[in-house]
Amino acid sequence: MMLAFIFALTLLAAVLISELADRSVLSTAVLFLLTGFVAGEGVLNTVSLGPNDPAVAILAELALFSILFTDGMRLGVKELVSAWNLPGRALLLGLPLTLVGTAFLAHWIIGLPWAESLLIGAVLSPTDPVFAAAIVGRAEVPARLRRLLNIESGLNDGLALPIVIAMLAIVNSEAFSPWEVLGEVLAGIAIGVVVPWIAIRLEHSRYFSAHVTYQPLNAFAIGLLVYAIASLSGANPFLAAFAAGITVASVGPEVRAAFHQFGELISELLKLAALLVFGALISPQFLREIPASGYLFALLVLIAVRPVALSLSLVRSSLGWRERAVAAWFGPKGFASVVFGLLILKEAEVGRMDLLRADHLFHLVAICIVGSIVAHSSTDVLIARWLGQRQNDVAAGSGGT
Repeated sequence: MMLAFIFALTLLAAVLISELADRSVLSTAVLFLLTGFVAGEGVLNTVSLGPNDPAVAILAELALFSILFTDGMRLGVKELVSAWNLPGRALLLGLPLTLVGTAFLAHWIIGLPWAESLLIGAVLSPTDPVFAAAIVGRAEVPARLRRLLNIESGLNDGLALPIVIAMLAIVNSEAFSPWEVLGEVLAGIAIGVVVPWIAIRLEHSRYFSAHVTYQPLNAFAIGLLVYAIASLSGANPFLAAFAAGITVASVGPEVRAAFHQFGELISELLKLAALLVFGALISPQFLREIPASGYLFALLVLIAVRPVALSLSLVRSSLGWRERAVAAWFGPKGFASVVFGLLILKEAEVGRMDLLRADHLFHLVAICIVGSIVAHSSTDVLIARWLGQRQNDVAAGSGGT
């Protein structure tokens, strides 16, 4: 109940400052992260949570699923195909470069073996749609840049997951079955396409019709069903979420329109709750346990690896230099990496990995995520304003000729 009280109090404060936060460097995401930190062990000690607590994994997974589902709804199949060039560069070139660059830093600065370095690289390579949404949802940001960040963040966690699973098996000297992982990926996509298609076809038939009061719940029920089926069947729930959102947008645009505001609020609430819980894990003792080399590693991952990797992948693209700079910078780490990091701890929990080694890896992942949340959540407004000003200048120049 204390956790609910703290969340409610923080939510009220976030609502009261939300207008100011939308116009400044203040961030509601950072507010919830800091509140969790203060409420957690080592400061006020009013919330006692550990990385192995089920609430942590469940909230992170639900937040990630929800935001992927709503992000997928921003794109229909036609939009996805027409906008694939730039996201394809980011996914097929930028993602591997980010993974390898992060692994190199982990090996060179931290001194991790190559297998563990590549594992860390895979965990930290995906960008997070939860925080990318801060840019994607802003009208000042050019549409093609919004599509790039939206599609990239929606798909790269699904591409990174098989690599995380493979590297966990290699680190633990276990057999890795690529066919099993491929089956999980394909099953997730299939569930995400078939379930919404059937549900919307039923609603379109002459036998069924949703009352206006229940229309926003249509997509909610579809998303919940997709999540349940994917979880029960062992399919990839994150690819299922993104595929389901795209399917809803493609075959049921009226379902998407009815769900839009309701869905955005659900995703925001799950995101903020997960941030509060994650912040409670980052105690002062947790931060003291990270060596100086760990902080240097996190800093370079933030300011060097992603910017260099994406800049290289977007060379000679149609984006202007400002848009390339924003895409290169805005690669936030978040709930995908939290979920992957918790997979490492789960390996130790079931005895397949040494606890101290797993804990060390999780500390490195966590400090990178915290740094990214603070840095990216505090610069989204400034970046959007910078791009918006540039568009206004171009428009003014065009109007004067």
